[in-house]
Amino acid sequence: MKKIWIGIAALVITIGAASSLQFFSLPFQAEKEPEIVEPPLIDSLENQVFLYGINVTGLNIVEGTVRKNQTLGSILAPFNVPYQIIDEIAKKSKEIFDVRGIAADKKFTVVTPSDSTKAQFFIYEPNPAEYVVFNLDSIDIYKAEKPASFRTKEAGGIIASNLAVDMGNQGVTYDIIDQFADLYGWSIDFGALQKGDKFKVSYEEKVIDGVVVGVSDIQTAYFEHKGVPYYAIPFEQNGEVNFFDQNGESFKKAFLRDPLKYTRISSRYNLRRFHPVQKRYKAHLGTDYAAPRGTEIRSVGEGTVTHASYTSGNGNYVKIKHNGTYTTQYLHMSKIAKGIKPGTRIRQGQVIGYVGSTGLATGPHLCFRFWKNGKQEDWLKEKIPPSEPISSANKLAFESTKTEYMEKLAAIKLPGDPEVLFAETPKPAVPAKSE
Repeated sequence: MKKIWIGIAALVITIGAASSLQFFSLPFQAEKEPEIVEPPLIDSLENQVFLYGINVTGLNIVEGTVRKNQTLGSILAPFNVPYQIIDEIAKKSKEIFDVRGIAADKKFTVVTPSDSTKAQFFIYEPNPAEYVVFNLDSIDIYKAEKPASFRTKEAGGIIASNLAVDMGNQGVTYDIIDQFADLYGWSIDFGALQKGDKFKVSYEEKVIDGVVVGVSDIQTAYFEHKGVPYYAIPFEQNGEVNFFDQNGESFKKAFLRDPLKYTRISSRYNLRRFHPVQKRYKAHLGTDYAAPRGTEIRSVGEGTVTHASYTSGNGNYVKIKHNGTYTTQYLHMSKIAKGIKPGTRIRQGQVIGYVGSTGLATGPHLCFRFWKNGKQEDWLKEKIPPSEPISSANKLAFESTKTEYMEKLAAIKLPGDPEVLFAETPKPAVPAKSE
């Protein structure tokens, strides 16, 4: 633990400093060397000092990290907090933050009066973005968010291995890689990428105390596959913002490309496949996705659950009817998600279960099945109609927006390539519209 004394003195103000900090070890941890650090979230307002929104001018501040098996009681015991107060705090805080969730390696701060070691405030940080304040005098508890800043993050790269590895090497988070795969899933087969394919992406990072704690949705993106460019331009139409390519065709489909976030296909639709459990040749009318046990399974589209149960072959499974044409099924789950039962209305991308190996399965994976007009079809060969393209009334506005975003994307440089221009690259063929 580190103890920080914060004070304001007339002499210090005269020489232009708002406060002075002095650190020393607590008696019960005297083996630790004193360490001078700057406490987070401290802001000076004239001659006052604030920490976590609390005026701590002239108060003592003790920072620490929760040790293994520590509880609220054992943390506050050295600060002369009566057991009755700790018990009352624990009971009152359940709806805001259950103190049983205090975990090892999380930061806490204790505030005491300058002339006493009795704790006045206890602040706990459950994650980098939030903190919980316990006022031990008034028995008041509240949760708040730390001040955050946002910055635009841009990345570009060239495919040398696969999408996840190469985007990750450019510092792109898994959340953005998943969004990127979903965005281009119906336009590009990520299992058949070629070395030299190119990607660019722009998004926002949320930063707290100099640490990235989250990312926004993709703002714009670019992918070049086999020399053909695919720009993703955000544009609002009919009250909804979606991505369109440079020809005004929508990237949005009735279904997501995959029921799992970016993963790999371990077995495809095959009318004559050797079954690994039954040891005989039989039709495999689904698509298998390899993934670790517990991986979230999501519905590829909106619909209504018709089945959510267990059979010896399917294991735990869910079946969803999307409309009069399409139905999907998800097999071998370790468990079905809470609240998923026949009649439940499902939104696109909603988690409906978790990868497992129940039923006839040799290892954890998802067997995904797809029906069209009552017949099982090869999901990977299905042509799903796109959403509405840019309307004639919006074409002029879209062209202006497109130019703006294409310029932003052109300014994102690729590794080893100081200047990349895409103005002369060929346009992809416009897919035929479904009748």
